[in-house]
Amino acid sequence: MIASWFAWMSDANAWAALVTLTAMEIVLGIDNVVFISVLVARLPEAQAKVARITGLSLAFIFRVVLLFFLSWIIGLKEPVLTILGKALSWRDIILIVGGLFLLYKATTELHHEAEHDAEDPASKVVNNLGVAIAQIAVIDLVFSIDSIITAIGMAQDLEIMILAVVLSMLVMFAASGSVAGFIKNHPTTKVLALSFLVLIGMSLVAEGWGFHLPRGYVYSAMAFSAVVEMINIRIKKKKRKAAAGG
Repeated sequence: MIASWFAWMSDANAWAALVTLTAMEIVLGIDNVVFISVLVARLPEAQAKVARITGLSLAFIFRVVLLFFLSWIIGLKEPVLTILGKALSWRDIILIVGGLFLLYKATTELHHEAEHDAEDPASKVVNNLGVAIAQIAVIDLVFSIDSIITAIGMAQDLEIMILAVVLSMLVMFAASGSVAGFIKNHPTTKVLALSFLVLIGMSLVAEGWGFHLPRGYVYSAMAFSAVVEMINIRIKKKKRKAAAGG
């Protein structure tokens, strides 16, 4: 039994699948990291760390558990409901609901950033650790199902899928702290991250409704915007140094 789990290690194609799938899982995990980083940005430092670790741990658990229910996951693609002549599967419904949740969450957070309304009841909800973790768990499940369906399409061996998920989650754990800290220290990047979430939410809704939007386009737009923002931050730092020196 144990030997069968390591039989793939002598297969070059299996190694290629592992590398490719791990890279894909890391890319898909960016969405998760951005959402968690934005959500914990207004929590106290100690609570933010707890929420971040809990959120990533749930993401890992969801992914591994779902891998052991491959037949069920594959069954999620069977139509169960028809709306306006469009047949929807459970996967489609989950993606649409998750996308709408992201759109709602990103929009309310953008409103808070623009208005800076300290009395806004929504801001008090966000500052609650339990509610933050619950929201992270919801979106973790959505991203996990999307991630595992991708894994099923790219690899045949369960052990390769699990190893790819483990490796990608380790990268997410390593990156999440610095991403969250950067977003917290640079308010303009939080607005940019929220805009990313709007884009991601819209792509999830579109995909759930049957309009496939290649993730490469979405991530290319995100990468371009991130580079522009990094240039702006660097220019601001230089201006501050020049002003301080003057």
